Amino acid sequence: MEVAIYNKELLKLYTVGKSKKYRIPPQVLTSFFEVVEILKAAKDIYDLWKEPSLNFKHLVNSKARYSLRLSGKYRLEVSIDWENEQKTIGIICIEEISSHYS
Repeated sequence: MEVAIYNKELLKLYTVGKSKKYRIPPQVLTSFFEVVEILKAAKDIYDLWKEPSLNFKHLVNSKARYSLRLSGKYRLEVSIDWENEQKTIGIICIEEISSHYS
């Protein structure tokens, strides 16, 4: 699936490896890079559900926002612009790294 990063600080984190806004531990940064690569390699939504380590879940109170596990404390929040009626293929927009799940 296609992946887009519109958040300037997250894009900087992804391209440069550091950001003033996102001061995250090195192992979480590594996990961030790995998860983005998994998202890029996914053919459809089922590829994400099949991977238990991602803990891919639809966020409550949101139409098209989902979370993926980066670590026990950190989550990657994404939205999906669906390209088909079955809602299995779409453009994944990386929105936020959050740590409020601790």
